[in-house]
Amino acid sequence: MLETKVKKWLAIDVVAGADAADAVEYALNSLDALGTEIDYMRNPAGENLKVTGYFHKLPDTTLLGHEIDVGLKIYGLPPQSIYTVTTREVRDADWLAEWKRHWKPTQIGKFIIAPPWSEVEKSDKIVIRIEPNMAFGTGTHETTQLCLKAIGENCRDGRSFLDVGTGTGILAIAAAKLSKTSSITACDTDADAVKIAKDNAIANGVGDRIEFCDGSISDSTPVFDFVCANLTIDVILPILPILLEKSRSVLLLSGILDLQEKLIVDALLNFQRTDFAIDQSGEWISVLVRPR
Repeated sequence: MLETKVKKWLAIDVVAGADAADAVEYALNSLDALGTEIDYMRNPAGENLKVTGYFHKLPDTTLLGHEIDVGLKIYGLPPQSIYTVTTREVRDADWLAEWKRHWKPTQIGKFIIAPPWSEVEKSDKIVIRIEPNMAFGTGTHETTQLCLKAIGENCRDGRSFLDVGTGTGILAIAAAKLSKTSSITACDTDADAVKIAKDNAIANGVGDRIEFCDGSISDSTPVFDFVCANLTIDVILPILPILLEKSRSVLLLSGILDLQEKLIVDALLNFQRTDFAIDQSGEWISVLVRPR
C-alpha cells in the first residue's frame, strides 16, 4: 500500500497588541508570506491579536525581527507591542480550507474581486478572479481597494496605463477589463510576482492585453496617461520625480499610511504639484495627482 505524502506549510504566529496587527501583517508580507490571517474572532475584546503568516520556508529569524521592527516604526508603535513569536507546521488541506471558508467576493466600486471557486451573482459589476495566495493584491487590503476605486472612477478608453509594483496584477487587470486602453504595462522587481500576475491576467481573459516586465520605472520608461504606484512611502518618495514625469494625465499613489500624509503632500508641493486629491480607508490613504 502506497503511503500518501501530506504536504505541509510553515506558519509564523505573532501575538501582538490589537493596534499592532496591521504592522505585523505588513512585516509578514514584506517577507513574501503566501498568505496572512488576523484572528479577530478569538480575541473579541481587542486586547491582543494573533497574526499568522504562511510560508513554504521560514525566513531567517534575524530578518523576521528586522521586518517586524520596520513595521512597528512605520505605524509609530513601540517594540513592546509584540508579545510572542512562534512557528508551527500546518497541513495543506487545513490551510486551504480556511482560505476558502473566509475569503469571499468583495465589491469595490465598479469591481467584484472573487476567488476562482466562488459563485458571483449576475450584476453590472466587473468580476476579477484572483487566487488568494498573497494578502496584498487580492482586493482585501485597503490600499488595493483605494486603487480599484480610483481606477474605476478615472480610467478611460484610449488611455495607456502603467502599474508600478504590480504584485498579483489586480490593478492592471482591472484597467484591462474596464476600458479599451491603448497600452497596459505592469512591472515588478519581484520575478515571482510577475509570474503570478501573468497567470492571473490569463485566468481573467486579459493575458494578451497586458505587457508584464521585471524591474521598475526608469528614465527609459515611456510616458503613460495613467500611472499607478501602490507601494509604500519609503519606495514612493525616491522615485516620485520619475513617477510625475512619466504620468501624462493621472498619477495614483497608495500604500501610504494616514500618519504619513504630510510626507507625501510636502513632497508634491516641492514639485509645485497642488492639484491632487486624497482618499482614505482605515489607516491608509491614496493620492490622485492631476497634471499641471
